[in-house]
Amino acid sequence: MTVTAQAEPLWPGGPLWPGGPEVPVGPDFGTPALVKPPPPAPVLAPCTAAKARACMRLSTKQVWLMDNGKTTYGPQPIEIGRPGYESHVGVFDVDFKRRHFWSTMHNAPMEFAVFFDGDIATHIGPLDSMSHGCIRMNPDAAEETFNWLEPGDIVQVVE
Repeated sequence: MTVTAQAEPLWPGGPLWPGGPEVPVGPDFGTPALVKPPPPAPVLAPCTAAKARACMRLSTKQVWLMDNGKTTYGPQPIEIGRPGYESHVGVFDVDFKRRHFWSTMHNAPMEFAVFFDGDIATHIGPLDSMSHGCIRMNPDAAEETFNWLEPGDIVQVVE
């Protein structure tokens, strides 16, 4: 006659042996089911101007696109104006935009340019060196910004 030995769990509710199968959990087994993690917190841009469609923070070199106070895109990295050519803080409206613009002042291309502060614009540009006041963006962010903003839209720039 052969008798099968019965093992005690290593701890209450634990496996019967080290490395053994775990005891099932869930409502059918008298233990709580796994709960889904909460959704991620919404991304909040630091701008508060009414109807702002773009928000830029110079201190962290970031941009967000917004709709009715909610972030729709971003944050994305930006580069800002160097000393003597600082990017301006304020609330501006988009004056005009050009997919392919040539700066005669700096003899340089400004792809996906959105002008919002006189001759200051957002556009594609290197993120490893400061500008002459413009907001430089990577190609994806510049194109997204160009497609999102229209003349008359509000752009807010905060410190």
